Amino acid sequence: MRYNERELLSLARQPAEKAAEILMRVPKKGSVLKKRLVKLVVNFLFYFRTDEAEPIGALLLERCRITKEEENVFSISFLEEPERKYCFECGSEQQCREWVEALRRASYEFMRSSLIFYRREIQKMTGRDPLEQYGISEEARFQLGAQQQ
Repeated sequence: MRYNERELLSLARQPAEKAAEILMRVPKKGSVLKKRLVKLVVNFLFYFRTDEAEPIGALLLERCRITKEEENVFSISFLEEPERKYCFECGSEQQCREWVEALRRASYEFMRSSLIFYRREIQKMTGRDPLEQYGISEEARFQLGAQQQ
């Protein structure tokens, strides 16, 4: 994926939906768990050394699988490379569950399917397409409708 490094750094400085210092292992051979500040901003998971302000990496949470591995451990792998796993160890099972849920809700794919679901529910209740009131074009509604099927 292409990105502008300055924009990504600017995004990393934005307020986080969730942030904590947890243990993390990257998918390099011989990698060990290291304490990292992990910060969820929109659909990016940034990770920092605990004493630095600049991120050392970022994961775009699209086309990925978030899996609860053990009581306090979850992992992130990507559909294109399922064997490459980023592992995270939390301080408690509760913290682990909260991270897994927040990460699953962060992807564009999840947000899009939620919006489509609620659009259909509103349409069932009111008999009207809720997008009409915002002036969304017929073409855009057609494209949304075609993707739902």
